[in-house]
Amino acid sequence: MDKPNSNPGRNVLSSDVEIKGEIKFSGELTFDGKIEGEIRGEGALNLGEGSVVNGNVDTQSAVIRGKVNGNVVAKDRLELKAKTELFGDIRAAKLSIEEGVTFVGRAEINPNKIAASTGNGRINEPVKGPDVLKPAGAGR
Repeated sequence: MDKPNSNPGRNVLSSDVEIKGEIKFSGELTFDGKIEGEIRGEGALNLGEGSVVNGNVDTQSAVIRGKVNGNVVAKDRLELKAKTELFGDIRAAKLSIEEGVTFVGRAEINPNKIAASTGNGRINEPVKGPDVLKPAGAGR
């Protein structure tokens, strides 16, 4: 029962929006405001140049142009556009980084596996196991 001239899968929060809390969305979200809290969604997130996120991001795919202070999990694709500032860890199936991006953190990119393998969306936990950095077939 969609209304005429509506686009039910697309949500837009502009630069005059400030949120303290969590955003959950499905479909597509374009966010250009400020948030202190997490952004979670099963769709595509588009963070504009004026966006400031102080919290984790967990979504299907994301295009980031603003500032993020937190970890980012993209189950499919993550794109960091020029002038993006990201201070946190990344886990994604595919990653694209343009020239001019500031990224301070760790990245785990694995196109053959769903990115959020821990199930909790957090990737700042230490890797377990003594053989983490040994090549395949190395002695124990």
